[in-house]
Amino acid sequence: SLPAKLINGGIAGLIGVTCVFPIDLAKTRLQNQQNGQRMYASLSDCLIKTIRSEGYFGMYRGAAVNLTLVTPEKAIKLAANDFFRHHLSKDGKKLTLLREMLAGCGAGTCQVIVTTPMEMLKIQLQDAGRIAAQKKLMAAQAQLSSSPAAAAAEPAVESRTTATQITKELLRSKGIAGLYKGLGATLLRDVPFSIVYFPLFANLNKLGQKDPNVKAPFYVSFLSGCVAGSTAAVAVNPCDVIKTRLQSLQRGVNEDTYSGILDCTKKIWQREGPTAFFKGAYCRALVIAPLFGIAQVVYFIGIAEFLLDMLPKHRA
Repeated sequence: SLPAKLINGGIAGLIGVTCVFPIDLAKTRLQNQQNGQRMYASLSDCLIKTIRSEGYFGMYRGAAVNLTLVTPEKAIKLAANDFFRHHLSKDGKKLTLLREMLAGCGAGTCQVIVTTPMEMLKIQLQDAGRIAAQKKLMAAQAQLSSSPAAAAAEPAVESRTTATQITKELLRSKGIAGLYKGLGATLLRDVPFSIVYFPLFANLNKLGQKDPNVKAPFYVSFLSGCVAGSTAAVAVNPCDVIKTRLQSLQRGVNEDTYSGILDCTKKIWQREGPTAFFKGAYCRALVIAPLFGIAQVVYFIGIAEFLLDMLPKHRA
């Protein structure tokens, strides 16, 4: 049933995000680094420096936004894919690869309603620590120089903003469109991701089914979700880098600003080289693999069906 699908998607999202959020934070910070002042050399370096400067909970900056909005986001994505698969199937027959891709395309398009503002707010909070650390480093370097003016410089003090403050400011200055900055880039990432992910998962999961009418074992669903998720994540990582750059409202020292997708793509290619489009790719794979593995296990086990079935018994 639709309520069960929505509950399953929500539970899956909450569990998955809680497990992998620190890696997602590192991914955002690594992707936003340009050829100016680089703060982090790798995933582990980023996490270690984050803990030292911001504490353990610094790795979860922006998690509240994600945990709040991931439930509707995952619910829409999984339920929409099922909806489109159902309506694209002919008399219950097996879907062709093209129809599976179309179903994934529909799911990816639907989810950006929630994904875009969620990513927009999350990125500002995740990247705030990197920008603050960069400013402090530049101020410390200036103090060591011989210039009297530079010697008087003080380390920048980070002002902690919240998702609510960012939302109010965007709504006040730009209206609802402010929360949907980077919508085109989000579509450019999420639609191809879903086109790759859902057909790949469905076919990998079928390999573990002994009977077409019986669900695959949970470990098969988990592994299928991990493999399909990481494959799709790496495939669309260039789009994710562009989306992250476009949605960042603040820039670090000597970092470029962008007017749109084409301008962002051109500047990254010319100034950082083609490898820059794969910044954070392994982080994204590490995030997406368990996230979708957990999501598919919860979704296919059907925790919601169990909970909904218990309600009439409890009332009785």
